[in-house]
Amino acid sequence: MRVSNIKYDGDFETYQILGGEAISIDLKSGDSVEIVDVEGDQQCSVLAFDSKSSSVLPSLNWVTKPTNKTHEVNSDDCSDMLKAILKQNKIKSKSLTGAELFSSSNPADSRQSFNIKNDALCVFDAKGGPMTVDKQNSPTEILINVSRSNPTIPSERLPEPLAKTSKEIRVNHSSAVAYKVKAGEYIQVIDVEGQQCSDFQAFLQEDLNNSLELCLDPTVTRSQMMASYPAPGTHDKFYNQNSVPLVEVIQDTVCRHDTFGLACNAKYYDDRGFPGHISCTDNFNKSLSQHGVSPRKNWAAVNLFFNTAIEECHSLTSDVSWSRPGDYVLFRAVDDLVCVSSACPDDTTSSNGWNPTDIHVRIYDKSNTFPSATAFRPDPQSIPTMTKETGFHKNTSKLTKNFDNYNGYWLPLEYDNLGAIKEYWQCREGVAMIDLAPLRKFEVYGQDAEALMQYAITKDVRKLAIGQVVYSAMCYDNGCMVDDGTLFRMDENNFRWIGGSDDGGKLLRKIADEKGFDVRVKSSTDQLHNVAVQGPKSRETLEKIIWTPKLHTNLVDLKWFRFTIGRIGGEFGIPVMVSRTGYSGELGYEVFAHPNDCEAVWDAIADAGKEFSICPLGLNALDMLRIEAGLIFAGYEFCDQTDPFEAGIAFTVPLKTKEENFSGKESLILRKNSPQRVLVGLELGSNELALHGDGVYIGKQQIGIITSATRSPILKKNIALCRISVSESEIGNEVEVGKLDGHQKRISAKIIRFPFYDPEKTRVRM
Repeated sequence: MRVSNIKYDGDFETYQILGGEAISIDLKSGDSVEIVDVEGDQQCSVLAFDSKSSSVLPSLNWVTKPTNKTHEVNSDDCSDMLKAILKQNKIKSKSLTGAELFSSSNPADSRQSFNIKNDALCVFDAKGGPMTVDKQNSPTEILINVSRSNPTIPSERLPEPLAKTSKEIRVNHSSAVAYKVKAGEYIQVIDVEGQQCSDFQAFLQEDLNNSLELCLDPTVTRSQMMASYPAPGTHDKFYNQNSVPLVEVIQDTVCRHDTFGLACNAKYYDDRGFPGHISCTDNFNKSLSQHGVSPRKNWAAVNLFFNTAIEECHSLTSDVSWSRPGDYVLFRAVDDLVCVSSACPDDTTSSNGWNPTDIHVRIYDKSNTFPSATAFRPDPQSIPTMTKETGFHKNTSKLTKNFDNYNGYWLPLEYDNLGAIKEYWQCREGVAMIDLAPLRKFEVYGQDAEALMQYAITKDVRKLAIGQVVYSAMCYDNGCMVDDGTLFRMDENNFRWIGGSDDGGKLLRKIADEKGFDVRVKSSTDQLHNVAVQGPKSRETLEKIIWTPKLHTNLVDLKWFRFTIGRIGGEFGIPVMVSRTGYSGELGYEVFAHPNDCEAVWDAIADAGKEFSICPLGLNALDMLRIEAGLIFAGYEFCDQTDPFEAGIAFTVPLKTKEENFSGKESLILRKNSPQRVLVGLELGSNELALHGDGVYIGKQQIGIITSATRSPILKKNIALCRISVSESEIGNEVEVGKLDGHQKRISAKIIRFPFYDPEKTRVRM
């Protein structure tokens, strides 16, 4: 689910559609349109109609010539989305005329453009369907850039309603509006033009009827939620001064708000030399007086969209709001409420971008159901998507409600009636299954695919056989890591890169462009979801259900870091790719399938594993497993300031044997010759846990930092991974983990060999 498939940049509009989707745009005389095939090989056609639903395709004034200027489109063969657009606009012709913009073999960032001579409804149809595991025809994005001859006014631009609205409230700039909502109704607070703060406050109607003025309290909320502010998911409620929940957060496209300061007030402006300046407090008092609420000199409020933070030195800082045009927060009223929303009047600081603008509020009926979600942007310029459900969500959501937002998807933390310890032991002693669908997948193919991957990752790709998998680092020119991941060789000129970050695909495309490689890099994350089946009984579980053709390796014979193509349910069953890989330190496999098939895949594996008491496993247990196995995690063991040596994966950088140049090689040679930090294992001399970010000391000097830590059930001790100065990294060295301020409380620790569990990796090789 996207927040909106349109982004405004001044008078410029950008629309996004994905392969398999269609969109209609009303265009006026004088408008110009540019269509961009972002990743290449994505076909898209355009149809054009006048107000009478007649085709006016010939009237488009092409700046560039499309691949196939006209072709017949049979409406019976159209996608459901295109059919819906045609029906909505009462376009009934069976045979339609369209222009194909791009070929099926098209370079990334290919563009076509045209101008509009007469008003027209243009319909853009991006081709695409489900990608099977052995193909690489992933449907990807098309961007449509529209430059208007008569652009809309920014204050009139609102995102499409989430459903039918029951009330629309415009909060004009530098004002506030109080309004009533019933229990279960939804409140959508929208930043119309971006970078505009909006104070929000609420009261129980019953309390006001009884002359009690108890409003939502940020401090109480922080204490209840153990977070700066609640967010969609498990911790999602704002509470009043009596710890009664008033609203829950359903969706949030900004994910950065103020809960530390007051709403702006008269004293705030007086003390800064702006006496008499209107304030949110004044506006609150005026609008709430209609509901019998007494005026206050200060209002505690949740200032939506405002960007504040508590720095390490404990100072309160603020900066320009993070919100973009159309960003919003969606609440659900827990009870009957009186609410108030402001459009902050501060034009004396950067809080509202020096230019106060409007806030818009929409109320939706309680009969609606909106999924919990936050906006995910791979980079600040991206058109956002809301938190997605994996293909296995229908299965996992029956077993737990404890989900967290991981990399733009909901993943379970723990499962009901199990918990992390039980899940952990089931993986160590039997078999467990883990939803890892958010891993980023990229299809890399073309005559220069091998050359691209040979340069882009640290491992020697030319030594990789078809059907083999290799784990590698991917580095910037300075030797620091973009990502780690696994590379699958699908065929001679066909690869699949699976990592943790969208940045991996971006770097691959950047290198391909700079070096002029004839290669495509296509995102396929939404086409391939994977479940890890891990534990000593994983082979016995999967061999019951995985069918493989004679020319592919069967599951029993599949070796470590190899993959095979097969099916679940016999020769005509569900297509799957199975790799002998994992993230647990145990014998294990990963099963990849299209999201449409994932529910059935999960059920088949669960049924096959019943005799071994198979259970699902969440992120909390997975963290324990991977730390014991010495496996690294982005944002913990490495970031873009860390090289592979410092991240503990020096084995991925074969400087002596990989003679060809690769990204970051020269820097990595220098870094290896002059190492500063290294990853080590720590055994703690206490039952108290270390935490990510804790300092590691010898005396007063900090010589390292904890990257990850856990209490190991199988080793019966607390362990940690630590990035430490090379000079202090010898096994057996005694160090201390600093708690509180790093000095006031210390935990003794000793440097030991890692991986902590099965250091020779005998179990994964079984």
